[in-house]
Amino acid sequence: MIEVRELRFAYGKREVLRNVSLTAESGQCVAILGNNGSGKSTLITCIDRIRIPSSGQILLDGRDISAMSRTELARKVAYMPQKTEISRMTVFDCLLMGRKPYIQWTARQEDLDICEQMLQKVGMGAERLRYVDELSGGEMQKVILARALVQQPDLLLLDEPTSSLDPRNQYEMMELVHSVVHDSALTALVVLHDLNVALRYCDRFFLMKEGTGYCCGDASVMTGENIAAVYGIRAEVAQVGGRRTVIIG
Repeated sequence: MIEVRELRFAYGKREVLRNVSLTAESGQCVAILGNNGSGKSTLITCIDRIRIPSSGQILLDGRDISAMSRTELARKVAYMPQKTEISRMTVFDCLLMGRKPYIQWTARQEDLDICEQMLQKVGMGAERLRYVDELSGGEMQKVILARALVQQPDLLLLDEPTSSLDPRNQYEMMELVHSVVHDSALTALVVLHDLNVALRYCDRFFLMKEGTGYCCGDASVMTGENIAAVYGIRAEVAQVGGRRTVIIG
C-alpha cells in the first residue's frame, strides 16, 4: 500500500505539486492522468525519491520512505522512466542490472533464474543475447519493464510506458502490466495519456490539474464532466462494445 500525504514540490520558485494526496492498495493499477505540465511525472519521481519534496509524507506499507536506505527503497520500489539511455549490452545483462539491490559480490543463481523467468514472462526469452540497441521500440519497452520487475518490488512506478508505441504494442505492454500487478499483488502507479487504454487496464484513476489532485476513484470518476474540467476538451463516456469508452469532441 502506498499513501501520499499533502505532497509539495517546486522547481525553484515554480511550485509543481501542491498538497497532493493519494492512496493505492496492493493489487491495484492506478492511472495518473492529466495534461502535460500537471505534475504527473514529478509526482512519481518524488515517490521514488529521485526528487525530494519540500513538504508532505510518502508511506509505503506504513513506513516513511525518507527513512529507508537507497538499497532498501530499490528493493521495494521500481521505476520505469519515459526514456532510458542504455549503453551497448545484451538483453540479459540489462535485466541483471535490475538485480543490483540484491547482488553483493557477484550474481547468484537465484538472480540469474529470476532474470530468465522474467524474460519468459514478457515474451523476450529468445532475445536474451541480442543487444538492446538492436531492439524495436516495443521490444525495448518490454525489456525495461522486465528490468523493473526483477527488482521484485512492492510498488511499480511507470512513466508513460506506452509512449511512442503503436496501438498493438500499447495494448501488449499494458496487458503485461495488468497481469503482473494482479498476479503478484503489486501496486502500480502508471502515468498515461490515452484515456481509453487507462479505462481498459487500470482499476483506479487519479486525475491531476495544475499540480494537485482533481479527483480520484474507480471508473465512475471518468465522466465527461471531469475529463472536460481536467483537459479542457469536450468529452463523452459511453458504452462501446461493452466497454466504457471516452469519445472526444
